[in-house]
Amino acid sequence: MEAAKQYKYTIDDIMALPEGERAELIDGVWYDMATPSTDHQGIVNAIAYELTDHIRKKGGSCKVFPAPFAVFLNNDDYNYLEPDVTVICDPDKLDSKGCHGAPDLVVEVVSPSTRGRDLGLKLFKYRNSGVREYWIINPETRIITAYGFSENQDEEKEEANQVSFDDEFSSFIFPEFSMKLSEAVL
Repeated sequence: MEAAKQYKYTIDDIMALPEGERAELIDGVWYDMATPSTDHQGIVNAIAYELTDHIRKKGGSCKVFPAPFAVFLNNDDYNYLEPDVTVICDPDKLDSKGCHGAPDLVVEVVSPSTRGRDLGLKLFKYRNSGVREYWIINPETRIITAYGFSENQDEEKEEANQVSFDDEFSSFIFPEFSMKLSEAVL
């Protein structure tokens, strides 16, 4: 017996969504996005502010974008993501629609509806697409897990760091950046 074919959604399907509705695509699979909580948005705002402030003070050219912000991850029709915070250092990847290709840093704040995807599928997709650093922030456990990936896709180098909201937190690609999330979130 032949298995039924699963419909593969495309970015055209995402672009056809009514105003205010959001979804992500990973390999053509559709994931609806729920409205974020107040705590979730407070964390997103704090991270985006702190990163923007750090980059500005250091005279950097990287751009920080809080969600909703489109990431056309693999420059194909089947992968469209809206990370909670996205940092892009290559201006050639940016246009009026979003980021085309792998951002340098991606931050996801997990929620009950996204936890499995953020910790598994997105970790895999971001690592394999060329994202240099991925932060997973869990408001429930108050833990930040940061992954640093090798820029050379042929190397299997990966670094990981895990800290509490109350501890000083730093970045692999911005070594002078640090913050305590508990002090930044109201």
